[in-house]
Amino acid sequence: MDTQPQEINKQLVLTGLIVGMFFSALEQTIVGTAMPTIIAELNGFSIFAWVTTAYLITSTIVVPIVGKLSDLYGRRSLYLIGTIIFIIGSGLCATASTMEQLIIYRGIQGIGGGMIMPLSQTIIGDIFTAEQRAKWQGIFGALFGLSSVIGPFFGGVIVDAVSWHWIFLINVPTGLLSALLIFFGLKRELVFKKDKIYIDYFGIITLVMGLILLLLGLTFGGDKFDWISLTSAFIFGGSLIFLVIFCFVERAAKEPILDLSFFKNRVFTTVNILGFLLGLGMFGAIMFVPMYMQGVLGVSPTRAGSTMTPMMIALILSSIIGGRLLLKFRFRTVLTAGMIITSLGFYLMSTMDTASKELTAYLYMVILGFGMGFVMPTIMIAIQNEFPKSVLGTVTSASTFFRSIGGTIGVTILNAIMTHSLHSNMEQAAAAEKNALLRPALEELSKKTDALFGILIQPEVLKVPDDARNVLISTIAKAWADSFSTVFLTGLLFVAAGIFVSLSVGRGKIKRDKEAGSTEF
Repeated sequence: MDTQPQEINKQLVLTGLIVGMFFSALEQTIVGTAMPTIIAELNGFSIFAWVTTAYLITSTIVVPIVGKLSDLYGRRSLYLIGTIIFIIGSGLCATASTMEQLIIYRGIQGIGGGMIMPLSQTIIGDIFTAEQRAKWQGIFGALFGLSSVIGPFFGGVIVDAVSWHWIFLINVPTGLLSALLIFFGLKRELVFKKDKIYIDYFGIITLVMGLILLLLGLTFGGDKFDWISLTSAFIFGGSLIFLVIFCFVERAAKEPILDLSFFKNRVFTTVNILGFLLGLGMFGAIMFVPMYMQGVLGVSPTRAGSTMTPMMIALILSSIIGGRLLLKFRFRTVLTAGMIITSLGFYLMSTMDTASKELTAYLYMVILGFGMGFVMPTIMIAIQNEFPKSVLGTVTSASTFFRSIGGTIGVTILNAIMTHSLHSNMEQAAAAEKNALLRPALEELSKKTDALFGILIQPEVLKVPDDARNVLISTIAKAWADSFSTVFLTGLLFVAAGIFVSLSVGRGKIKRDKEAGSTEF
């Protein structure tokens, strides 16, 4: 299969990809800042979590599907379609007058966002040599980190200065700009022509059903229904059945959505396991950091919201540095170094307690971010280095998908561990309390773990004398800090396992100039 000569304006394409990827990534962090205002206006507190869940589910599910379709039909058309869907979804979100409407529109927006993110990285793999990818994938990794840094701040400014509707409306002109730049930058389609195209419809249906049930179960398990219940068995059992059927379907499909033979490739298997483990430990643990800063260390809500900034700045810098290091060192070296540094960051975070200083937390977060910045772009570069461009969409999307699923599962597991640890710590504190008046209060609080963080930031809700309140708050803070340490130690197990996985990647490195002739379209 040979590609036809292409006319590519790399400057226009890069600018279009940067604009599109930055704002689609920004959308994942900017909405959280506006949620209190949205809830107050649309009166949908009981279902507001679905605003995030709808986007998460649709964007995750579409990733492996669009990757395969881009190998069959081309990147340009699908990127433009994804951008248009994202623009339409954003515009609809801005017009929502009920929480139910906003949830539906966020699902539409998620489909577009789930198409833009992996296709951006795939197009980079198409138009650049392996050596050039190391530079640009690092920069795109830095862009993702930058969006996480400025998203909450940007969202707050927009909500305060204009209205929450504009956190969605801003995507309309930027999305159109991105689409126009890609339309004129890629004169012809990036596609490997085939005599006949086969669509794996049955694979798409079984994958979608399996993932929807899995994500719904992980999102609402332990909240809307008990983990051990008939509902849980139905949801997770159904997910398992559909995913098993999917695997059998893929073995027989002429053009499978996910070619299972790829797992015979050592690099593909190991780096996807690594991405899954990183997502498993990273996303689940880090979500508790701003809460720790505000509830235990007593920083203001504004400063607590900016806690992630040092980590993301470190991630941005190390993503760029890591891309450069790949020109000199093997993937295994950079990945192992990154996982060791990340593991160190997790361990240091687990040592924090009620006496820790704010500056200490920032330092540990910098170490954590620096390690992750080495790993995230290297995973993508290593996979793209192993496969021909005819399957680049599929393998690139697979990498994004496994890391996303790891993050979703990680949030669920570590949130459950946090809740269980809080309950256990409060029960132990109640049993050890010698004051007969305080013991019943601690026993009662041990049954209300969901309320403990709220009590830390608003201690006046405890209608007890000041002396008793101080003791109770101190006990809750210690229980919360100890649970925070347990979460990071658990995350450390996942990340530390990634060190051994990274060591097994093999001796692969950037293929210098090997593709130079085939990538200059």
